[in-house]
Amino acid sequence: MSTLSRDEVARVAALARIDLNPEELDRLAGELDVIVGAVARVSEVATPDVPATSHPLPLTNVFRADVPEPALPVADVLAGAPAAEQGKFLVPQILEED
Repeated sequence: MSTLSRDEVARVAALARIDLNPEELDRLAGELDVIVGAVARVSEVATPDVPATSHPLPLTNVFRADVPEPALPVADVLAGAPAAEQGKFLVPQILEED
């Protein structure tokens, strides 16, 4: 397995427009090499007879049933608003329109 060189890390950092100092390049070259090694090990195990999974444990729907309920009273909703006018939220005008 090939290791990532400091020059390869510097090239990728330049493409991503990330300015790294020499110490960071050395450190990241080692860290990224460990990550590449881990991905390679997983790739060795991931064969066609091993089913793909998105989660190691089976998941069930954790949401409550979608049951319509009455809306909150307008006065209760507007009670927490910084400003209200004629039963609506009052916000600053941002366009030059009426």
